[in-house]
Amino acid sequence: MFDLNRLRALRAVATHGSVTGAAAALGYTPSAVSQQIAKLERETGSQLLDRQGGKVELTPAAWLLAEATDEVVAVLERTRSRLEEQRDQPTGRLMLAAFPTACRGFATAALADVATRHHALDCRLVESDPNRAISLVVRGEADLAVVHDWHNTPLTLPTSLSVAALGEDIADVALPAGHPLADRDVVNPHDLRAERWIGQGSGAMCHEWLVRSFSSLGVEPDIAYQIEEYESQVALLAAGLGVAMLPRLGRGTLPPTVRVVPMQPPPSRRLSAIWRSQADRRPAIHVALAALRRHWAGANSGQPTREGA
Repeated sequence: MFDLNRLRALRAVATHGSVTGAAAALGYTPSAVSQQIAKLERETGSQLLDRQGGKVELTPAAWLLAEATDEVVAVLERTRSRLEEQRDQPTGRLMLAAFPTACRGFATAALADVATRHHALDCRLVESDPNRAISLVVRGEADLAVVHDWHNTPLTLPTSLSVAALGEDIADVALPAGHPLADRDVVNPHDLRAERWIGQGSGAMCHEWLVRSFSSLGVEPDIAYQIEEYESQVALLAAGLGVAMLPRLGRGTLPPTVRVVPMQPPPSRRLSAIWRSQADRRPAIHVALAALRRHWAGANSGQPTREGA
């Protein structure tokens, strides 16, 4: 019998096209992934990776195993759901994927709630942006994920996933306290067309949303500082280096050198939970989803104060 972890390592290489990409997705080192593949080659008696000129290609035998892994994972998923139903309680491992502000804002509290109520359930959390989280759920490396999209930058979800809406998270314009717009009651995109922006880099959903938000004005925002984490964006705001859009979820208290001003129309992102449809009947999914809904209800920060939110 083949080791499932080794099969998953091979499937990750097939999905990401490299050992390095597979390692990043699985949270392993490239060396660990290579060792898993080498052990699988010995188990199967087949060459699985063809390394030429620094590139890795899967052999026909490897593709056969990768496809079989999807079938095996699906069967195990259905079996796990049935076992939990028989016990009438959530058991086993539950891996939740969530983007950073969701982790801070309510997902951590939801998992702690589940762990307190259901001692037989091993709750775990991996921080992940929405696009990667979708891949983790599809491949069975996460059971449930909290994702988001913006009104003008929708997510495309595979048909194999189920989805439940959680709520809306409003974003505000954040500016250095000495900025000419910092004392305004409200701003609009036209007011901000000439600003230097602090935002996420190309490829990130928030980056695409910001670009599309100004496209109707025929303006491409000048994203002078490409920063992934909001805490680092706040540091640049405090230094007076630009303006940013900060969602209220997980924002925390801002320093007095940073002000937030609502934008009209108010930009918001939709938060959703996703899971594999074949796990619909699994009790662990239901209790985790209920906890996410309970803790989301008090997570959003409402109206911002003049010195933050």
